[in-house]
Amino acid sequence: MTGVDDKTPTMVGKSLIEKIGVKKVTAPWWQSFILGILAGVYIAFGAELATIVTCDMAKYTGVGFAKFMAGSVFSVGLMLVVIAGAELFTGNNLLTVCALGRKISLKGMLKSWGWIYLANFVGSILLVWIMYGSGLWKVGNLAVGAKALNIANAKVNLSWTEAFCRGIGCNWLVCLAVWMALGSRNIIGKIFAIYFPIMAFVASGFEHSIANMYFIPLGIYLKGHSAVVSAANLTGKLNNLTWSGFWIHNEIPVTLGNIVGGAFFVGLLYWLVYCRRSKK
Repeated sequence: MTGVDDKTPTMVGKSLIEKIGVKKVTAPWWQSFILGILAGVYIAFGAELATIVTCDMAKYTGVGFAKFMAGSVFSVGLMLVVIAGAELFTGNNLLTVCALGRKISLKGMLKSWGWIYLANFVGSILLVWIMYGSGLWKVGNLAVGAKALNIANAKVNLSWTEAFCRGIGCNWLVCLAVWMALGSRNIIGKIFAIYFPIMAFVASGFEHSIANMYFIPLGIYLKGHSAVVSAANLTGKLNNLTWSGFWIHNEIPVTLGNIVGGAFFVGLLYWLVYCRRSKK
């Protein structure tokens, strides 16, 4: 017994994932790439908003509430992806449902993951350039830039195990948000389905590979400004904040953790439960 029937949001979400998954894998490459770029930008919008909103909040409200607010505003990113329409690597980890159900091939799923991952990176870097060029990191007497630099530096100084485990927790919640949003029948329902899991993952301090494609590169750009480095109290502490450090110390373990969290703990386990149920 699973406690649900074929008309519940959970089963509606499963059905939609199977239908959407086939379309994702068979779509023209240029459509997927454009939508992937948009998803990278949308998640980066959430990341930059979280940075600006909480740049000096902790000293007034405490760390916990600042993290809660960061998660609250960051959720805008996934809302834009799901409701406006875009292709996000972490959400697409749910394609395991389609692959296990033989709706798509394993090769097709992996090819889609790789293509969208690259497109998400392009979109994230696009917003990094825009935000860097906008000068908004100077707001609050460099408080925004200092916050962005501290975020980036903290991420590249995680141990491999820490980054991997935080990646698992993140995409477990992200894919649950997507799963529930697909089962929601109206925009308000989708917003609430997305908000709570995304707020939870950001407030908890978990790691999202696509968001980090914005957070860390922006920090790499900003570390060239001595005034920002001084404002962040990070003079002489930025050894790992490099492009190689970005990939080795954060992006690779976080990406692998995201795959485990989304593809295994959501995609595979729900497929096992509902496939077994349907066979019975």
